[in-house]
Amino acid sequence: MDERTKATLKRIETPLRLTLAGLWAERLVRAFWPLWTLAIAVLAALSFGLQDHLPLEALWFGAVSSLAGLLWAGVQGLRAFRKPSRVEAMARLDSRLPGQPLAALQDTQAIGAGDPASQAVWAAHLARMAERAKGAKPVQPDLKLAARDPFALRYVALTGLVMALIFGSVWRLSSLSALAPGGAGGDVLAEGPTWEGWLKPPAYTGKPTLYLADQTAESLTVPVGTKLQLRFYGTPGDLILSETLSGRVDAPPASDPVQEFALVQSGRLAIEGPGGREWAVTLTPDTPPQIAAEGAIAREKGGRFSQDFKVTDDFGITKGQVTIALDLDKVDRRFGLAADPADVAPVVLDLPMPRKGDRREFLGTLVDDLSQSVLANLPVTLTFAAVDAAGQEGASAPIAAVLPGKRFFDPVASALIEMRRDLMWTRANAPRTVQVLRAITHAPEGVITNEKAWLRLRVAMRRLEAEAASLSLELRDEVAEELWQIALLMEEGDLNDAKERLRRAQDRLAEAIKRGASPEEIQELMDEMRQAMDDYMDLLAENMEERSPEEQSADGGATMSEDQLQEMLDRLQKLMEEGRTAEAAELLAQIQEMMENMRMVQQDGQGQGRGSRGQQAMRELGETMRGQQGLSDDAFRDLQRGRRGEGQEPGEGQPGEGQPGEGQSGEGQPGEGEGGQDGQSLAERQEDLRRQLERLEREGDLPGAGNERGEAGRQRLEEARRAMREAEEALRNRDLRGALDRQAEALEALRQGIRDLGEALAQENRQEGEAQAGRQANSDDPAGRDPLGRQQGNSLRIGSDNNLLSDEEVYRRAEELLEEIRRRSGDLTRPEGERDYLKRLLDLF
Repeated sequence: MDERTKATLKRIETPLRLTLAGLWAERLVRAFWPLWTLAIAVLAALSFGLQDHLPLEALWFGAVSSLAGLLWAGVQGLRAFRKPSRVEAMARLDSRLPGQPLAALQDTQAIGAGDPASQAVWAAHLARMAERAKGAKPVQPDLKLAARDPFALRYVALTGLVMALIFGSVWRLSSLSALAPGGAGGDVLAEGPTWEGWLKPPAYTGKPTLYLADQTAESLTVPVGTKLQLRFYGTPGDLILSETLSGRVDAPPASDPVQEFALVQSGRLAIEGPGGREWAVTLTPDTPPQIAAEGAIAREKGGRFSQDFKVTDDFGITKGQVTIALDLDKVDRRFGLAADPADVAPVVLDLPMPRKGDRREFLGTLVDDLSQSVLANLPVTLTFAAVDAAGQEGASAPIAAVLPGKRFFDPVASALIEMRRDLMWTRANAPRTVQVLRAITHAPEGVITNEKAWLRLRVAMRRLEAEAASLSLELRDEVAEELWQIALLMEEGDLNDAKERLRRAQDRLAEAIKRGASPEEIQELMDEMRQAMDDYMDLLAENMEERSPEEQSADGGATMSEDQLQEMLDRLQKLMEEGRTAEAAELLAQIQEMMENMRMVQQDGQGQGRGSRGQQAMRELGETMRGQQGLSDDAFRDLQRGRRGEGQEPGEGQPGEGQPGEGQSGEGQPGEGEGGQDGQSLAERQEDLRRQLERLEREGDLPGAGNERGEAGRQRLEEARRAMREAEEALRNRDLRGALDRQAEALEALRQGIRDLGEALAQENRQEGEAQAGRQANSDDPAGRDPLGRQQGNSLRIGSDNNLLSDEEVYRRAEELLEEIRRRSGDLTRPEGERDYLKRLLDLF
C-alpha cells in the first residue's frame, strides 16, 4: 500500500467509523427488536398498575410468562446477531462512491509493471480513484422494521408506555415486591404497612378521581354514587378500614387488603393503623330531573303540531319522552264516540335531545304529526318525563290540550276521516261505519267527483262489511289506512302524491348531504329531486290554471317560477360539487320551506314561467300519460258495466260477458260505445292519444337529442306508441281485456320514457346553467336583486324586479343583516362550518 492510499484511507477514517456504527445499530435493532418491544410492553402494563388488579396467581403467571418471553427474545436476538467488521463498513462506504475507488486503491498492477507507460497509466488511475475517495460520506443505517414487524407491535408498545407515563406512575413497580417475601417485600414490611386509595365519582358527573394520599384536608365533598377503592400492603391486620359511608350490612372484614364499595350517605372514613388517615366525607345529592311544558300546543302546517318544553338537571339528562293519553272526561260522547273506547292506547314519543352542548338546562320543541292517530283532534293529556344518567326519572304534571291533526275541508273527505276515527275508537263501530259509507257511496253524483276515490271506497266498504261482526285488528288497520288515503285523494288529488314524492326526494338528499355521501349518490338524488319537482310544478301549475284570479291572489303563498327554482337547484349542485356542505344544507332547507308555500307564476316571455321547449314537451308527455290513464279507467269501467247483472248496484255484478252497459248502444260495442269524452268512442280517444304522441316525436322538441338517456327515452316512447296502436285495434274489435293489457304496457313505457327524458333534460339544464353562470361572472352588470333591494337586471330571481327599497331603507336593511350575521356567527350552538361561512361574510362586508 503506497503513501497515497494510506493518506486517502486516513482521510476517510471518520466516515468509515460512522458507517461501522450504523452497521452496529442496524443489526442490533433487527436482531433485538422483539426483546425491547416486549420489555416496553411489560413496563407499560406495570406502570398502569395492572399488577394491583390481578389475583396473586395470575400475577405470578404473568411474571413467569414475561420472563420466559424476554429470555426467548434475547436468545433469538443473540442467534440472529452478527458482529459487523471494518471490512463490511468499508465495502458499504465504497458502494456509495462512483467506481468503488476504495477497492481500486487497494489493488495492485497485474501486468505491465516494468513498462514505464503502463506504470504512468496506473498512477493516473490511482490518482483519479484517490480524488473520488475524498468525497466519501457516512452511510446512514437502514433501521426500518416494517417487513419484520408488519403489525407495528413496537409502536403499540411504545404508545402504551407513553400513556402509562402520562396517566400512570413508574412508582407502581414497587408493588411487585409483594411477590418476593424475602426480597423487596421484606423491605416494605420492614418499613411498615402502607396503603393506597381512590375516590372515583360517576363518569357522568365529569368530576376527577381523587387520590386519597394527596388529600390534605380533613373533609371531602364528592357526589353520591362515588366509588371508593382501597388497597392495604403489609401484614394483614396492621391496617383496618372504618367507615359509615356504604351502609352495608354484609361488609367484608375490615382488614381485607382490597376494599371497594359505593358511597351512599355522608359519614366518616378512616384508615386505622400505622400511617392511617381520617376524613369527614360529605355527599352531594343527585336530584331527579325536572321537565315541564312551555306554552300551549300549536298547530303546524300539514297536520303537524309543536310543543315547547324545558328541562333542568344538575348533571344532564339522557333521554326524554312525552305520553299523550286520551282525556275521556272531556270527549264529546256522541255518534261513534258514544261507545266505550276499546282500542285507544296512549302514544309515547321520544323528545328531541341536543346533539351538542349542555344537557343540564335547555329548551326544546317537540314537532310531530299524529294526524293518523285516533287521538287527533280529540282532548288529550300530555305528560312529559326525563331520565338522567343516574337512572332517576322526573315527570311533569299532565297538561290538557286538543291534539292538532290534519284538517280536511272537503265534506266527503272529512266524513271519511270521522268514520275512520270511529272505527279505530272501537271495532264495535264497524257496522255503523259500513252503514254510513254505504250512504255516502249510494248516489255519488255531485258529491264524489273523483272516480278513482269512489271505486276504492266501494272496495274498502265491502271488505269491512264482510267481517264487520268479527273484525280483526289487522283488517281494521288496513281499512283505516285505505280510508286515510282515499280522504287525501279527495282533498288534494294527484297533487298530494307529487308533493309527497318531492318531499321524500328532498329528505333523502338532505340526509345524503348530512352523512357525506359520494358525488355519484348526490348526483343520483339530485336528478331524482329535479324530476319530482318537475312533476309537482306541472300539477301545481294546472291547479292554479283551474282557479279564478281572485282565488290565486288570495293564496298567500310565495311567488316562484320554474326557471327561478332551476337557478336555485343549479346553485345547490354547485355548492355540493365545491364541498360546501353546510351552505348546501342551508340552501336545501330554504328550497323545502319555499316549496311548502309556493304558488306558480304564469309568465310569458322567452323561456320563463313554464320553461323551455324541452320542458313544454315534457309537460305534454305528462298530459298524454294522464290521458292514457283516464282512458284505461274508462275502459275498465266499461268492462265492469258489461259484467253487471240486472238490478245490481255498480260494481256488484256477477261474472258475465257481453251484457250491454249503461250509456251504450243496444249493439253492445264497449270499444265503440258512448261514454267517452265529447261523444268520442274509446277507440277514437286512443287514436287521438297515439297521434298526439306521434306529433311530439315528429316535432323534435323532446330533450336529450344525441345523448344516451335521451335516446333511451325515445325508444320507450316508440314502444308506447306501438302498444297504443294495438290497444286501438283491440277496442275496435270489442276486446276490452286485450285493450287493457296493451294500455298497461303503453303506460309503463310512457313512465319509463318520461323518466329517461327527464334525466336528459336535467343534464341539459345543468350544462346551460353552468354556461349562464360563466356569462354572468364575466358581466359588469349581473342580473337579479341583492338582499338590500337593489336592482341588478332582468335575471331569473325570486320576487319582483322592481326597486322596492329607498336609500334610507337600504341602509337600515344592511344594518339589520350585518347584525343578524354577527349574532349567528357568535352562537356557539351552530355548526362550525356555518359559523366559518358567516365569518367570511363579515370579512367581505
